[in-house]
Amino acid sequence: MSTALIPAVSASSLEAYIQTVNRYPLLTFEEEQDLARRWHDTQDLEAARKLVVSHLRVVVSVARHYMGYGLPQADLIQEGNIGLMKAVKRFDPERGVRLVSFALHWIKAEIHEYILKNWRLVKVATTKAQRKLFFNLRSLKQGLGSLGATETAKIAKELGVKPEEVREMETRLSGQDICLDPTVEDGEETYSPIAYLASPEDEPVEVLAREQTERLQHEGLTHALASLDPRSRRIVEARWLREDSSATLHELAEEFGISAERVRQIEAKALKKMREVIPA
Repeated sequence: MSTALIPAVSASSLEAYIQTVNRYPLLTFEEEQDLARRWHDTQDLEAARKLVVSHLRVVVSVARHYMGYGLPQADLIQEGNIGLMKAVKRFDPERGVRLVSFALHWIKAEIHEYILKNWRLVKVATTKAQRKLFFNLRSLKQGLGSLGATETAKIAKELGVKPEEVREMETRLSGQDICLDPTVEDGEETYSPIAYLASPEDEPVEVLAREQTERLQHEGLTHALASLDPRSRRIVEARWLREDSSATLHELAEEFGISAERVRQIEAKALKKMREVIPA
């Protein structure tokens, strides 16, 4: 069933949309049953359309109850309409109930899902118990202050959850999303979260400069090592450039058949020569 069956809803034309859906006539029980059977038995799209549009005002009414979550009413209605179409698709006229009773569950389910996905960047309710808390905690709280132990226990008992789950959801609901890089107004300097999250070392200019410095240092080191005699180069590499543990003076002394003090002298002379070759 396509959304093309119903009028489009947008924030710019919301009032016009509401006026339009309120003009669609309500169906009698007999009319509803006849249309539902036509859709159920023969997949008559016109019958399905009439069932949907006659209940669009119900979606508008339900969506109004979820305005406190800071999401556009037009979007809430649109999601509710999807739930309504799912209800019409699954409605069995032989059960003898009105479509509105059956559709309320589907309308609310789609709106709930939309709110949970879009109300915050971080998910606030993932389990069934958390969803129940999310949509009932505000109405059960007495006042705007934090919950006390007694009130927390009462709400937990009423909703069939643990007191700690109530406290956790209250904390989640009381948090606010913050723009990482807000617009600066009136020339005021602001310190947004992006200033604390961004690392100056990751700036493109810094990365390029760091790579260039590392390249020059590598080229300079290679040139400096090439200026040494084989023994001096071996000693410097073994003492300073090995990735594993460095060689000791005594190990190199044994390798070259000289004293450890002589190895130290060669090392010192080689490092001095390298410093003169490597550009500052």
